[in-house]
Amino acid sequence: MPMHAWIHHHARRSPGRLAIRFPGRDFSYAALAQLVDRYAAAMTAAGVRRGSCVAYLGLNSPEEIALLFACARLGAMLLPLNWRLAAPEHRQILADCPPSLLFVEPQFVEHAGALRASVGPDSAITWGQAAPGWIDCDAFLSRGGEPPAALAARAGAMREGDADAGTPLLVCYTSGSTGKPKGVVLTQEAIAWNALNSAAMHEFTEDDRVLTTLPLFHVGGLNNQTTPALRAGCTVVLHPKFDVEATFDAIGRERITLTVLVPAQLEAMIAHPRWNGADFSSLRMITTGSMIVPERLIRAVHARSVPLVQVYGATETCPIAACQQAQDAFRKVGSAGRAAAHCELRIVGDDGRDVAQGATGEILVRGPNLMSGYWNAPQATAAVLTDGWFHTGDMGHLDVEGFLYVDGRRKEMIISGGENIYPAEIENVLTESPDIAEASVVGWPDRRWGEIAVAVVAPCPGRRLDETTVLGLLEGRIARFKHPKRVLFVDALPRTALGKVRREEVRRLVAGTPAIG
Repeated sequence: MPMHAWIHHHARRSPGRLAIRFPGRDFSYAALAQLVDRYAAAMTAAGVRRGSCVAYLGLNSPEEIALLFACARLGAMLLPLNWRLAAPEHRQILADCPPSLLFVEPQFVEHAGALRASVGPDSAITWGQAAPGWIDCDAFLSRGGEPPAALAARAGAMREGDADAGTPLLVCYTSGSTGKPKGVVLTQEAIAWNALNSAAMHEFTEDDRVLTTLPLFHVGGLNNQTTPALRAGCTVVLHPKFDVEATFDAIGRERITLTVLVPAQLEAMIAHPRWNGADFSSLRMITTGSMIVPERLIRAVHARSVPLVQVYGATETCPIAACQQAQDAFRKVGSAGRAAAHCELRIVGDDGRDVAQGATGEILVRGPNLMSGYWNAPQATAAVLTDGWFHTGDMGHLDVEGFLYVDGRRKEMIISGGENIYPAEIENVLTESPDIAEASVVGWPDRRWGEIAVAVVAPCPGRRLDETTVLGLLEGRIARFKHPKRVLFVDALPRTALGKVRREEVRRLVAGTPAIG
C-alpha cells in the first residue's frame, strides 16, 4: 500500500477508529482523512504541485501530520523546521530549499516575520487571528474549492494523486553544529520501508496506543513510531512537546503500549518522584536511541519490568537501521540490536574491507529506507553513499550473534600516543556515578601525545566534585592511557532538541579554559 493511501485506507475500513488524540482534539481516521483532503485541495489551489516544497514551523500538531499526508498525495515535499533554531538559521534553510507555502503556528509568527520573504504573497499561513501579512488557515482552506465532505465521499474512487513511491516527501535538515546544515531527502518509498522495519521491531496491532512526545521535525519523533503506527491503524497520542508530568499522566490514563523516550527524557523521568510508583502496566516496551544509551538508564527501566529496546540509525536512514526486539532487551543490555528487517549492516576498516567479528570499524548501512541524497549537495551525497551503502561515520562492532554495539563517532575518536580512545567508553563509566549528571569527553591537541582526552562534567545538583575524585572513578575500569588528562566542570552540557551533546560547543568550552595542551 503506497504511503499516500495509508490514512484513507483506514478511513474506509474503520472510519470511527481513533487516529490521533491531541490535547483538546481527537481525530478519527475518517476525520483525519478529511483534514488531509482539505489541505490537499487548498494546496492544489495555491499552486502546489509535484516537487513543490511546503514548510511547517510549530510544535507537534495534527495539522503537521495532515500536511505530511497531503504532500504525499500531491507529490510535494514537507520541510518541518526545528522551532528551537534562531531566525538566521531558518533563513539559511529556506534559502537552500525555498518553499511554496510556509505554515507557522501563532506563537512563532513574530519569530518568523523575516521568513515571509522566502515565499510569495498570500503564501504565509498561520492559525487563529492572522497577523498583518499572514493568511488565516481557515481562509486558506476555504480556497480549496470542493467541500471537505464531497472530497471525502469520493476519496475511495479518486486517484491517490500523481505521486509514486520514489517521489521525495520529506526534507529534514541535520544539525549545523559542525558546519552548514544539510537537507536529507526521504522518499515516500523510504518512509514506507522504514515503517515496515518499525512494524517488525514493535509488532504493531491496531490496538496499540502510541505516545509521541519527541518533536516531529526529527525523524526520531516522526518515523520511529508515529508514521509506522498510522500505517498500522493504531492510535497516536500526540503531545505538542515533552513534559514529564504529562508523559506520566498519559502512560497511565491512556493505557499507552508503546512510546519512544530518548536518554535525556528518561533521565528526567527517572529523577522524578513519580517514577517508582508510576503505572507502567500497559507498556509493552519503551524504545530509545539517538545516542549511546548509558547502562544505568537501561537498568533503571528494566527494574520497572519494562523492556527498553534500542534503535540505531540516523536521519539519513529514516531512521531505523538496527534495532532490538523486546525479547532481547534484558539479555543484550547496551546493544543496538541486529540489522533491521529490511536493512544490511557492515563493519569496515580504513581499507573499506569487513573487519573480523568483534573488531571495531565504521558502520555501513544498506536498505530501501536510505535517503535519496542531500538536497542540492551532490558532492556531500557522494561522500557518504557508495554502491548503495551509507557510511554513517559511527564506529561499532558486531558480536557472535550479529548484535551491534556502537563504540562512538569516527570523527570523535581521540588518537593519543598512537592509541585509539572512544569518548563514549569513558562517558559511560563516569555517568554511572550518582554524583555526575552528565559528562562529555573530547580530544584536545597536545604536543607530546598528539591529542589528550578532556572530560567536561556536570555534577548533580548539590554535589561537589573535584578532578581527583572524577579521575578516581576510572581507576581499574578502563586502561590508563584512556584516562582524561583534564576535567572541566559545568552546570549543564549543551544539547540538541533530541538530547545529543553538541560536541563542537563542548570543545569551545574547553578552548576557553586555561592550561590546556
